[in-house]
Amino acid sequence: MSASVIKLVYITRHIRNLRGGSQSILAQASDGLLYVVKFTNNLQGTNLPFNESLGSELYRACGLPVPSWKLLLVTDAFIDQNQDCWMHTPEGRLRPASGFCFGSRYLGGEGIRLVEILPGTSFKRVRNYKDFWLAWLIDICAGHADDRQAIFLEESTGRFDAFFVDHGHLFGGPKGGQQPHFLASRYFDPRIYQSISSRQLLIFRKIAGNIDVDKLWRHSQELPLDWKTTSALKGLNECLGRVSNTAFLRNVLATIVEAQRQYNEREVNHEPNPNFPVLRPRIQATGSEHHLVAYRASRSVCA
Repeated sequence: MSASVIKLVYITRHIRNLRGGSQSILAQASDGLLYVVKFTNNLQGTNLPFNESLGSELYRACGLPVPSWKLLLVTDAFIDQNQDCWMHTPEGRLRPASGFCFGSRYLGGEGIRLVEILPGTSFKRVRNYKDFWLAWLIDICAGHADDRQAIFLEESTGRFDAFFVDHGHLFGGPKGGQQPHFLASRYFDPRIYQSISSRQLLIFRKIAGNIDVDKLWRHSQELPLDWKTTSALKGLNECLGRVSNTAFLRNVLATIVEAQRQYNEREVNHEPNPNFPVLRPRIQATGSEHHLVAYRASRSVCA
């Protein structure tokens, strides 16, 4: 869903506060729909709204399932009348900033069962389990500095569809500038990464390599000015350089497949986790880091 706004959508009703470091809320908007709302002055970092919106667009460009999102307007009157949505800090309560905020469409509702954590024995019932491999590849390209988050929607057949959520730690994290280890963005339970064929890996590489990077950059330029920090745009620019680098994609896939193979062997033999390098040496030997700095130099990075 594009960030373009034809008609302003306002937050009209605070429903409840949600868990998590950003202290998001569940709210109803003037379009009658429910959204998970994250404020611009959230406690995790100024880049969070940018990362959430562009992360959603990046995933959608790859065909990965994500909730739709929208720019939502929160007014001073709403904030003052709903002080339960104010954030808590060690220094006291923090008033959310008025103006535009990020709203992710809430997937729950009457008769819909959402599951945050599945037992490993249920992973075989996840229909799109292969998407976790592609998500891991994209997260590494995007400098994701946290575990990959997903929620599972249960169908009447007992099967699950995974939706990927919480993209605030992409592009070097909500404060920008982080350079995470490649394992940082793996889903917290590696058993979700079931066996994958070399043909499927090739498909993933082609999907990432065929992302319309210019379209994603245009999406970033449509966002509110105060969301477009220098570090957020720099992180996005580096991500677009990585997905355009065939050698980088090939080597990342080889790295994560090998890491998962070693994990599976350790599980069988009950061995402790080894210390992995940040990436396989040959990934950093592709010259990709120089390529990232030079990528689309004509693009302006504005504060």
